[in-house]
Amino acid sequence: MSLVNITIKEINTKNIDELNKCVDIIKQSFIKVRDDLSLTKENCPSHPSFIKVEDLFKLSEKDVFFYGLFLSEKQIGLYIIEKGNNGYYYVEKLSTLPDYRHKGYGKKMMKHAIEYSVKNNAKGISVALINEQKILKNWYKSIGFIEMSKKQFDHLPFTVCFMELNNDLYLNEKEIKCF
Repeated sequence: MSLVNITIKEINTKNIDELNKCVDIIKQSFIKVRDDLSLTKENCPSHPSFIKVEDLFKLSEKDVFFYGLFLSEKQIGLYIIEKGNNGYYYVEKLSTLPDYRHKGYGKKMMKHAIEYSVKNNAKGISVALINEQKILKNWYKSIGFIEMSKKQFDHLPFTVCFMELNNDLYLNEKEIKCF
C-alpha cells in the first residue's frame, strides 16, 4: 500500500463544483451496499447512494466539516465530521471510490478524523453503520471501535449499529495498532 502523494484537505462547501464532486464520490461509494441490500428510494430514501447536492448543501449549513482525500490532485475519498453535544464527534459518509478500496485510504481518513477530534478535546469518535455490513463492522473494530448499541428504526429496512472509539484508547498506541 502506497500512501505517497496523499493529502486530506477541507472541502469548500460554498463551491458547488466541490460539492458535486463529493456527491459523485458518495454515490459511487455506496452503490454496492445499496444493490447488495436491495435498497431503493422507496424503502430507504436517505441512503447515501441517493444523495443530492442539495442534501450536502443543507448539511453544510450545520456545524460540520467536509474533508476530501486526494491522490495527487484527484479526489478519491471523503468524510464529514460533526461535533456532537455529548463530547463525541460523529463521522458520516466515509467514502472511498471503489477502485481505491483496500489500500489504506479509509484508515488514513479515519486517522485524520480521530486526530481532529483529539485536537478539539473530544471524548472520541462515533459512527453509525448498517449492522448487516459485517466486513465494514469488522473494519471499524480493527481500528479500535467498540459496538455500543444496535437499533431498528421503523423507517429503515436494516438495523443500525452504533460504534465508538474513545480518544484515550487512541492516544495509547498499544491499544490501536492499525495506524
